[in-house]
Amino acid sequence: MRHGKKNNHLGRTSSHRKAMMSNMASSLIKHKRIITTVAKAKSLRVFVEPLITRSKDASTHNYRTVFSYLRDKDATRELFTVVGEKVANRPGGYTRILKTGNRAGDNAEMAMIELVDFNEFFEGFGVKEEKKSSTRRSRRSGASSKPAAESPAAVEEVVAVEEAPEAVVEEAVVEETIAETSVAEETVAEASAEESTPEASSEESADEAGTEEA
Repeated sequence: MRHGKKNNHLGRTSSHRKAMMSNMASSLIKHKRIITTVAKAKSLRVFVEPLITRSKDASTHNYRTVFSYLRDKDATRELFTVVGEKVANRPGGYTRILKTGNRAGDNAEMAMIELVDFNEFFEGFGVKEEKKSSTRRSRRSGASSKPAAESPAAVEEVVAVEEAPEAVVEEAVVEETIAETSVAEETVAEASAEESTPEASSEESADEAGTEEA
């Protein structure tokens, strides 16, 4: 039964458990990530995150309070000088737990717990970037995209052709055909005249030759 079991005792006495949490928290602050079991990682998160929150305000009271939990001067100095400045703008959630599988031997579930702000691979993960304000360029008046206006003369010709009745169009076509036919007939007559001219000149030269012989 779990009656009154608020915290995981991790199979250890109170003094042993506190000493273990102090050592694990100091190692996490110094090395920024450690590998342990999932149960210990979850307990360590509850233990170390309030200490990281205190490191944002480097006062004497906070320094002594953190040292009473860690019992390590180097880890306490690292927490206030390096980690505190790094997490100054983060409102909580300083650690991340990543499961790594089961341990060979006892098949215990293992995990890696690390400080979020010291992982370059996940840097900026979950932080929303501000959208850049996009400006639209207004088109100049009289842009070239509009079609060019047609000349009035061309418009009048098109309108005249559209409004002309079909009979007028047919008469114009007949007149053009008659003119072409007359031109063709004149060309044929000129060609026949040129062909008949050499024969007439040969007959006249023959008559002149007979007259000289007589």
